[in-house]
Amino acid sequence: MRTFEQVKNELIQSPKIWLVTGVAGFIGSNLLEALLKLDQQVVGLDNFATGYQKNLDEVKGIVTESQWQKFTFIEGDIRDFDTCHHACSGIDYVLHQAALGSVPRSIADPITSNAANVTGFLNMLEAAKQAKVKSFTYAASSSTYGDHPALPKVEENIGNPLSPYAVTKYVNELYANVYARTYDFKCIGLRYFNVFGRRQDPDGAYAAVIPKWTASMIKGEDVFVNGDGETSRDFCYIDNTVQMNILAATGSEEAKNEVYNVALGDRTTLNELYASIKAALVDNGIDIDKEPVYRDFRAGDVRHSQADISKAKEKLQFNPQHRVQQGILDAMPWYMDNVKV
Repeated sequence: MRTFEQVKNELIQSPKIWLVTGVAGFIGSNLLEALLKLDQQVVGLDNFATGYQKNLDEVKGIVTESQWQKFTFIEGDIRDFDTCHHACSGIDYVLHQAALGSVPRSIADPITSNAANVTGFLNMLEAAKQAKVKSFTYAASSSTYGDHPALPKVEENIGNPLSPYAVTKYVNELYANVYARTYDFKCIGLRYFNVFGRRQDPDGAYAAVIPKWTASMIKGEDVFVNGDGETSRDFCYIDNTVQMNILAATGSEEAKNEVYNVALGDRTTLNELYASIKAALVDNGIDIDKEPVYRDFRAGDVRHSQADISKAKEKLQFNPQHRVQQGILDAMPWYMDNVKV
């Protein structure tokens, strides 16, 4: 079975045509950067609902001019089937990242979350099937585990969903399984566990905890902790997530029609996370003398989350290289440059 380095070498020798949906977003733009650095042809689709032109501009400034010329951008919405059909034409590998994330967002507006995450997903799935793409890899979510109490989380054991967002991501998995059974169109779902890293938006009501806290600490603002700080998560650095997407897209037929955890296989409490971000800022010359402010637990959140990644290691040779502290240290220069004080 091929390692990630072997897969990258094969792609350089024999470039493919990739479609990345949500390409202007956090994960999508990092996938774009990695693929262009491997000299792949990339088509990107985004409607800028949660993505940003500045993310694309940043990638343009990182890759070479000849690599950037291999990128084609389509501004469009996955809720429109014709757009999805056009985007999938001539594509080898689809990396479907477009979605409306966030548990709180889905609780506030379940209709819009469903339209993007269920209708949009089905449009992409059907368009990819009609286009006969070689593989379809999609962003699933650890929220699918719901209220299942066991740790670590194993792909085959899930509980009841705790939010509209969790429902939408579980429906993605159900549709993918039905398409495999009905049409022999096999996909891979990646259950992301708290992905973080460069280009993750620190602003807005639904910002993830690491960028939100990092920005607040850089600005000297209060950091709010939901609960007592002992809630734990399996935080996964973006480079680990990029690795898993490429491994999944290029994996064998035997690895398809499956879902895989994408994580580190570890747990970090919010209190530990605060200490890690604080230490990274100190390393970058910013002293933090404030303590976090504790408040009520947030509706729809699970208390603890940790992934079992043995299936991903066994079937796809997933080998996460970045621990949480290293990922925070690597991402910190980006936040230092991009957070407006």
